[in-house]
Amino acid sequence: MTELGPIAWPPAPIRTERLVLREPEARDRAAFIEMHASPEVHTYLGGPRPRDELEREMPEVPGRRPGSFVVDLDGAMIGQVLLRRATEHRRPAAVGKADLGYLFLPRAWGFGYAAEACEAALDWLDSVLPGEPAVLTTQTANVGSMRLAAKLGFTEVERFHAWDAEQWLGMRSAVMSSD
Repeated sequence: MTELGPIAWPPAPIRTERLVLREPEARDRAAFIEMHASPEVHTYLGGPRPRDELEREMPEVPGRRPGSFVVDLDGAMIGQVLLRRATEHRRPAAVGKADLGYLFLPRAWGFGYAAEACEAALDWLDSVLPGEPAVLTTQTANVGSMRLAAKLGFTEVERFHAWDAEQWLGMRSAVMSSD
């Protein structure tokens, strides 16, 4: 995965009704470690990483790269939304497209924060790269992620087997700017 392209980064914080999407900061390090060490978060992502390994290897400001948004609720990180260029995707239909990924701490599940944050990130993508389609891959067993993909307007392109599980690849058609 590489940068999205010729966009100004970081953008001004993106505000939704309840959330702020912003660039990662040093104060987010503990939440990043908690998220990557969580068995619940990584149920469909190959399992968690050991906390001591994360403590040693996590940079002072984790996740700082174009397309990486911290999802902030009331001044604290609750998740991350990623938009990356899928240059080496396992599926040809996804190669070259903007790839949406997201991780949220379990305490933030079930409140609609993922949908709100992902929708805001996709709206931002539409504003900076008009006409850019987006893809999303998830395990079919991940019911919550499948539901979120549908809510965000992703439609199935194909199913495939990888990482010892059935995967789902969806695409969201590009939204053309009306300016």
